[in-house]
Amino acid sequence: MSRQLTYRDAGVDIDAGDELIRRIKPAAQRTKRPEMLGGIGGFAALAALPSRYREPVLVTGTDGVGTKLKLAIDHDRHDSVGQDLVAMCVNDVLVTGGEPFLFLDYYATSRLDVDVAERVINGIARACELAGCALAGGETAEMPGFYGKGDYDLAGFCVGVVERDAIIDGRNIALGYRLIGLRSSGPHSNGYSLIRRILANQVQAPTGDLLESLLAPTRIYVHAIHATLAKLPIAGMAHITGGGIIENLPRMFVDDSLAALIDLDSWQRQDVFGWLAQAGNVAEAEMLRTFNCGIGFVLCVAPDDVPAALATLEQAGESPRVIGEIVAAGARHLDAGQLLLNPDYGYQLG
Repeated sequence: MSRQLTYRDAGVDIDAGDELIRRIKPAAQRTKRPEMLGGIGGFAALAALPSRYREPVLVTGTDGVGTKLKLAIDHDRHDSVGQDLVAMCVNDVLVTGGEPFLFLDYYATSRLDVDVAERVINGIARACELAGCALAGGETAEMPGFYGKGDYDLAGFCVGVVERDAIIDGRNIALGYRLIGLRSSGPHSNGYSLIRRILANQVQAPTGDLLESLLAPTRIYVHAIHATLAKLPIAGMAHITGGGIIENLPRMFVDDSLAALIDLDSWQRQDVFGWLAQAGNVAEAEMLRTFNCGIGFVLCVAPDDVPAALATLEQAGESPRVIGEIVAAGARHLDAGQLLLNPDYGYQLG
C-alpha cells in the first residue's frame, strides 16, 4: 500500500504558515488603531469608521513592488520592500487628501521561508506605522511550481478615509498656481525592468552606494502632506509613480485648458539617475516618462500660500522645491531645461 500523501508532500506547509502568523502578530498589533474591532488571523477584518468624520468617503488603492523585488531577493534585502509596498498604495490614497486607514497585504511564494516572510511583513508593519494606518490582515499563499525557488511576490491594498467636502480632485487649480516637489529616495518602485536590463549589461553586479540607491525604500509622504493640509488648502496632488513626471503630473488636472510648466533645473537629481541615463544610454524624455527623476510627490498651491507651504513641509522633514507653475495649455517656445505637460499627457521638452 502506498504512503498517504499530505499537503506538505505537495509543497504547502500549513505549520510554517501558522508559525509566520504567530511571529508577525506583535508587529501587526503595533499598528492597531482604536477603530479596529478584532485582531489579525480571522477570515476578515472589521473596523468602524473614524468618528471625527462628518461625511466620510472611502478611498481605495492597490499596488505591488514590481521587479524591484527580484533585485532585493538577489541581494538578500527583504527588510525594506515592505515599505515599498505600503508607500505605493498609501501615497496614491493620499493624493485625494485621504487619510490611510487600513492596509492588507498578499504574499505569494513557491515554498514559504518563514524567516524571509517575517522580515518582509515586519517591514510592512513598520511602514504602516509611518503612514498611520492599521495592518488589518493579509494572505500568505504557497504555490509550488508557480514561482522560482526563493522568489516571492507582493501586493498591497489600502483603504483610506476623506471628508466629502475636503476631497482634492484638481477642480480648484487655476492659472499661476505653483507646483511644489518633494524629493524621492531614488527610483522608488518604478522602472525596475529597465534598471535590471541596464544592470544585466554591466560587467559587475551593483555594490556600495549604487546598490543602496537602487534599493532605497519608497518614501511615505503622509505626515508632511497632512501637516500641510492642516494649515492651508492644496488644490491638487500627484504621486510620481510608473510613467514618471510626464504621465503622472497631468493626472491632477480636471480643466483641460491648463498645463504644467516644469523647470527641470529647479531640483538636483540623485546620482543614481545620472548613472542610469549614462549606463543605459537612456534619453532625457525616456528618463522623464519612466522614472521620478528625484521628485516623488507634487502638490499644487495658490501663489500666496507658497511660503507657508514650504515652511510647513520643511518642519515636517521635507526639502521642498518650487518646480513649476500652472499655465495655459498649448504648444509654446520653451527654454532649455523646461518641460510643458498638457492634460492630454502630451509633452514638450525644451
